[in-house]
Amino acid sequence: MKPQIGIIGGSGLYSMPGFEAEEEHLIGTPFGDPSDVYVVGKLAGKEVAFLSRHGRGHRISPSELNFRANIWGMKSLGVERILSLSAVGSLKEEHKPLDFVVPNQFVDRTRGRISTFFGEGLVAHISFAHPICPQLAKVAHAAATESGVNVKQGGTYICMEGPAFSTLAESNLYRSWGMDVIGMTNLQEAKLAREAEICYVTIAMVTDYDCWHPDHDAVTVNDIIAVLNKNAENACRVIAAAVRTMPDARECKCGSALAHALITDRKAIPELTRKKLELLVGKYL
Repeated sequence: MKPQIGIIGGSGLYSMPGFEAEEEHLIGTPFGDPSDVYVVGKLAGKEVAFLSRHGRGHRISPSELNFRANIWGMKSLGVERILSLSAVGSLKEEHKPLDFVVPNQFVDRTRGRISTFFGEGLVAHISFAHPICPQLAKVAHAAATESGVNVKQGGTYICMEGPAFSTLAESNLYRSWGMDVIGMTNLQEAKLAREAEICYVTIAMVTDYDCWHPDHDAVTVNDIIAVLNKNAENACRVIAAAVRTMPDARECKCGSALAHALITDRKAIPELTRKKLELLVGKYL
């Protein structure tokens, strides 16, 4: 049975209560190697595939991540929905450390990252006005609420390049724009998941206030590690609840995102590109 639910997150989930790992899949893709093996097993009675975004041992910087390979690997396993966990900084007083946010918008402040599968003779323009699957967002929010986590549904995740954190001027600029949280990874995942016709949601776990906050300099590394560990515990409960309550049917448009996105004349598509992207576009060509 193929896993229809994918989880992208950190190594803390390997010891997730109730997750029964069955096998590891080392997947090669047309875009290179994913961050790590995909661990496929059962959670809450359902087949799931787990990927450590930065690799086991946290070896890969946000700027070095092969986002295309990571999402392609999920697609090749049969995944239709991705729950993505992301540690973030808070840009608003209301989002406190240990809070979770389920954002519904993104702003891109990265530089030079590849965030499309297309090119090489095949052009596609997906709709990305609403980058998060609304059905999956509701599931994630309800799961966090059920798990006793203080959670907000909606808000904007600004994706910065990193790996250094923001300057004070940048942090204040983002606050003036009304941004909610800041991270380094999820914008590219969301775009590529949409191109792969996979439902996608970010579960943003607040670790600290960004450097705009007056108390920022008083926060120690030990404080942040304590929050990270507690967030990982909460994330395990939220993910288990989300998987358990996941509806069988997809009631969104994510599964047909490419239906009207392919612009190139079918006769003009190079054969190599056609074969390379068969997993994504085969049903349309």
